[in-house]
Amino acid sequence: MEGDQAQLRNLRDFLLVYNRMTEICFSKCVSNLNYRTVTMDEERCLDSCASKLIRSNHRLMSAYVGLMPGIVQRRLSDQEAKLAELNQSSSSESTPELASGDGTDVQSIPSGESLQPIPSSAADGSS
Repeated sequence: MEGDQAQLRNLRDFLLVYNRMTEICFSKCVSNLNYRTVTMDEERCLDSCASKLIRSNHRLMSAYVGLMPGIVQRRLSDQEAKLAELNQSSSSESTPELASGDGTDVQSIPSGESLQPIPSSAADGSS
C-alpha cells in the first residue's frame, strides 16, 4: 500500500512538471492558431524550450539528490537534540520539593506505599 502511494505521488509530480512545461512552451512558442499543424519555427522553438526545461529539471534533481542526505541528517540531529532537551527538562521537574508552610519540609511517600485515610474520630480530635 505504501508503495502504491509513492508511485501515485511520483506520477502526480511528473504530470505537474509535464503540464507546467507544456504551458510555458506553448505560450512562448505558439503564436498563430490559424493552422492545423505547427510551423517549422514553432516546432524548433518548442523543441528548444522543452529540452531546456528538461535539462534544467535534471540539474535541479541532481542537486536535490546531492543535498538531501545532508538535510535529512541535519533534521535528524535537530530532532534528537530536542528529544534530549525534553527528556532532561522532564527529569529535572519530576519531583519538586514541597514545603509545609511552617518551615519544615514535607517528605514524599516512598513508591509502593499509599496514604491511609484518617478515621473520623481521630479527625475531630475526639477520642
